[in-house]
Amino acid sequence: MYYAHSTERENRSDWQSLADHLRAVAELAGERGNKFGARKAAQLSGWLHDLGKYSSAFQAYISGRGESVDHSTAGAREAIQLATSGMDRLIAELVAYAIAGHHAGLPDRQGVSASLDARLKNKKLPELDPVWITEVEGDCQGLFPLQFDLQRTSREKAAFQLAFLGRMIFSCLVDSDFLDTERHYAQVSGDLIDRQWPALKDDVDQLLSSFDTYMERKLAAIPEAEFATPLHTLRRDILAHVRNKASMPKGVFTLEVPTGGGKTLASLAFALEHAKHWKMDRIVYSIPFTSIIDQTAAIFRTVLGKEWVLEHHSQIENETVQPEDRNERHAQHPEAKQRRAMENWDAPIVVTTNVQVFESLFSHRPSRCRKLHNLANAVIILDEAQTIPLHVLRPCVAALDELARNFGCTIVLCTATQPALLAPAFVGGFEKTQELAPHPPRLHGAFRRVTLRVAGELSDDALISELSDVDQGLIIVNSRKHALALYHKAKARGLEGLVHLTTRQTATDRKRILEDVRRQLRDGELCRVIATSLIEAGVDISFPRVWRAEAGLDQIIQAAGRCNREWERPKEESFIIVFRPTEAEPPKEIKDFAAAMGRVAPKHSDLFSQAAIESYFQEVYWQKGDGLDRIPVKNLNGANVQGSVRESFAVNGGATNFSYRTVGEAFRLIKDGMEPVIIAIEDKPKDALKALRAGMPAGKAARELQSYLVQIPPKYRNALIDNGHAAFIEGFDTQFVVLKTESFYSREQGLVWEKADELGIEGNTI
Repeated sequence: MYYAHSTERENRSDWQSLADHLRAVAELAGERGNKFGARKAAQLSGWLHDLGKYSSAFQAYISGRGESVDHSTAGAREAIQLATSGMDRLIAELVAYAIAGHHAGLPDRQGVSASLDARLKNKKLPELDPVWITEVEGDCQGLFPLQFDLQRTSREKAAFQLAFLGRMIFSCLVDSDFLDTERHYAQVSGDLIDRQWPALKDDVDQLLSSFDTYMERKLAAIPEAEFATPLHTLRRDILAHVRNKASMPKGVFTLEVPTGGGKTLASLAFALEHAKHWKMDRIVYSIPFTSIIDQTAAIFRTVLGKEWVLEHHSQIENETVQPEDRNERHAQHPEAKQRRAMENWDAPIVVTTNVQVFESLFSHRPSRCRKLHNLANAVIILDEAQTIPLHVLRPCVAALDELARNFGCTIVLCTATQPALLAPAFVGGFEKTQELAPHPPRLHGAFRRVTLRVAGELSDDALISELSDVDQGLIIVNSRKHALALYHKAKARGLEGLVHLTTRQTATDRKRILEDVRRQLRDGELCRVIATSLIEAGVDISFPRVWRAEAGLDQIIQAAGRCNREWERPKEESFIIVFRPTEAEPPKEIKDFAAAMGRVAPKHSDLFSQAAIESYFQEVYWQKGDGLDRIPVKNLNGANVQGSVRESFAVNGGATNFSYRTVGEAFRLIKDGMEPVIIAIEDKPKDALKALRAGMPAGKAARELQSYLVQIPPKYRNALIDNGHAAFIEGFDTQFVVLKTESFYSREQGLVWEKADELGIEGNTI
């Protein structure tokens, strides 16, 4: 008998047979692929993925008697050899990418020795026992999904679509492989698998009832004198209008509602009603910044119940993908299978980040791609859709379009400032979108509650003087460095009621700070906040006066949403003041956005109007041109040059040439990248780390720890580690890095990582 997985037991009574494993993975993968018409292709990947284990060399290896061997390439070769006809052969190539990459990550077709071509043509593999032919049931006929809408008029679009389909098949395979392996070892050890979620389809009526009960309580809490005010009337009208559109066919929708109009609850109501009508599998709510994910997840848990909501940050997920033949012995060990912090988004409602969504959609890594098949037949809501970074905007729009076109998704672009993403004005944009809000131009006028003032240049001292003149005010600047410097200067001036809010602080501390700030505002206490732009995206807070460092028009409008949010005072007494800092240079992209706003401003008397917003985005996109699809790739000399996601996937002569690994390594929503440091000062994160060391699954530990992280530049994290101020948790590769020098962190300042070059205890030891 041939085995897929071994244990320490010599009589092999609890080893998993290879035939059982292949059959189970094929069935699981087929179920997942069936949601988008790719059952046969996904099944084939499951049947063939471990074909190389039908060799005496591999069996000796898992018995502890030999070296590790490549067990993936054999199945990839067989997939291509079995398929002969046109479209089936193309899909078989997608299956080959998936099989070849199910441990090492999706490969490029051409290039280095680890490329698919090199492995298929040149790699010497152990001989397979012909018995596999009687135990494997792979069928290579009829692989192309029947309902797949392939854009044959554009070779570039068609190639992108096929590459996207390949990544989804890969997702079905790696998730199924992991689940069956996990199930087997859980049976062996007697462990319970913490992976049970209720199904949205079965209980959506209950969730809608919970939503209605919540809204009834919320409305009942509004004082009678305020119930009929324009603000509350508008919010109720928006919610009712959006819910009434839920039976519309699946597709791409926009929800353009000014800040304070109730977008979050309205989009959730639409998603629930829409999911019920079309029997959809889940709701994925994607947020641009980790800074507010906990706030949104908390709202959803309050409305629906905590057992329905998975809150998934993007922060603890550093998987090192190795070539197939490297560290294979470790990879096959049962404990190693459990150690990576991987989510498969099997929950009915997922609250996550744009980084997690889009970097997964373009990843080559098994851990990132594992969840992708669960996006099929989902309602995907993008909060603040205008914040998708420009350098990857075109491929991100293409991915969303593909999810709606071929994977049964409904996309909701939810924003106060809807970007102009319709084709043909936006090349490669959506062919059609449908608006959910009632008459957005009227809403923009109705929700006008601030007065805009352009102040020109302001020094930090002048800014602090203006802040000192008001009892309650908010300053928003463009960088964490400037925010901290400004805070220190204001503190040195003796300003009372001073608050610093930044992603230097953990999500837990930011939540506490915001609770204190809301109480201070409500009770009329001194409250002067210096913050970064994290406060702009969906943070429910209201000041009488806001200062905003120069930025794009959309950011100015978002900042204005933190001023007079509940219409507490006349708009003539509520100011959003835009200024140009003299001591802090804005990031280049912010400077470009501000310049675009400057060019648009003279053409519009009302910069908050829908017409001005549309002109602004058209200006930004026109100026950027080809820069809307730019990733760094290496040329033949190994130097970084500008590349394109769309140009990395091609079909020529009936064969694919896909650069999955190149794109996966280069595609980053945030160009400079950030890496997490765990701040384990409180009991809860300390307990989670203790449990992780004692055997808690990494994914569960990551969920426990995600509110106690700070994202910092990689060079500073490396310096913290090198100088003994931070350390890896042993046995988990680079996933978990914990701050050791606790004095570098305080709730007031956050993590001052600039101290990383100071020598720590280890650095002072000779």
